[in-house]
Amino acid sequence: MREEAKVIPLDRARRARRAARAASLRERVQELEAALEAARRELEDASLERPADGLLVTLARVAQAGAKGLSWENLAALQRALYFAWHSEQTDEFGFDPLFAERVRPLFEFLYAVWWRVEAAGVENVPSAGPGLIVANHSGVLPYDGLMLKLAVRHEHPARRECRMLALDMFALLPFLAPMLAKHGEIRANPENAERVLKSGELVAVFPEGVKGVGKRCKQRYKLARFVRGGFIRIALRTGAPIVPCAVVGAEEIHPVIAKADWVGRPLGFPYFPITPTFPLLGPLGLVPLPTKWSIDFAEPLEVAGYGPEAAEDPILVNRLAEQVRTTIQQLIDGRLARRRSVWFG
Repeated sequence: MREEAKVIPLDRARRARRAARAASLRERVQELEAALEAARRELEDASLERPADGLLVTLARVAQAGAKGLSWENLAALQRALYFAWHSEQTDEFGFDPLFAERVRPLFEFLYAVWWRVEAAGVENVPSAGPGLIVANHSGVLPYDGLMLKLAVRHEHPARRECRMLALDMFALLPFLAPMLAKHGEIRANPENAERVLKSGELVAVFPEGVKGVGKRCKQRYKLARFVRGGFIRIALRTGAPIVPCAVVGAEEIHPVIAKADWVGRPLGFPYFPITPTFPLLGPLGLVPLPTKWSIDFAEPLEVAGYGPEAAEDPILVNRLAEQVRTTIQQLIDGRLARRRSVWFG
């Protein structure tokens, strides 16, 4: 038979030594944690007191170090300097990066002032303060019209206001274009985002035609599609933001769509694949927009605050206001086309 195991109790001295060692280890761990926290705070204080070196200084130090002095630390400093030469350390909740927007602005200003020679009229109708919803026609295959609208408000308005553009899912979800749009200040087009920005007192630009607008064929240019859903009206009613109708003329001809090959675009996630006189025939050069003459007209704002937020649930009112805005934009377009003598010179 197997003998039962015997439990041999530890003596008091051994238990005391083990308890002392455990207490000593706990104290040591606490000391190390306190030292680590102190070091972390010192690093944070040092980083706040001494700003990081700029790109040129970092490049000079790496060049001075040469191949022998090159280290991972120098490479990390160079990578950080390159990144923060184009990006801010903080962004807003939608990813807007003021430094990135400032860096790419010269390119868009060249397009605005030199390439398309944009002429803005009635920009004083945009509210000088508080929320405002700019509603415009959409065209041009790529969202150049929204970028030019933003610059028109920024440069021509007396208050030099910034405007946030609601980007379609077609653009807001593309792997390369989406991050750039977010950093430039655009937000994904959905009612929650728009209402949040308007309630904070900002300007928002929306294009109710959506994909149908940017994908119109050449023979359908400057003919607005019906604003069936009227979502922008509900947004304005809920937030009390005035609606500013806006007409963009000139963008329809920068990439005239003569046909579509949707069977190519849909597997790639595009709602359509445009065929223009230059694309895809000329490859990447076909993406260069034609230098047409643009005009952007702003109508008097439509005040909707008097209806109250509950009016957003009235479909008859929503449809009536949406049709009123669409008619105003179409009249602005027709008036500008009647005065235009040339696609290239206005």
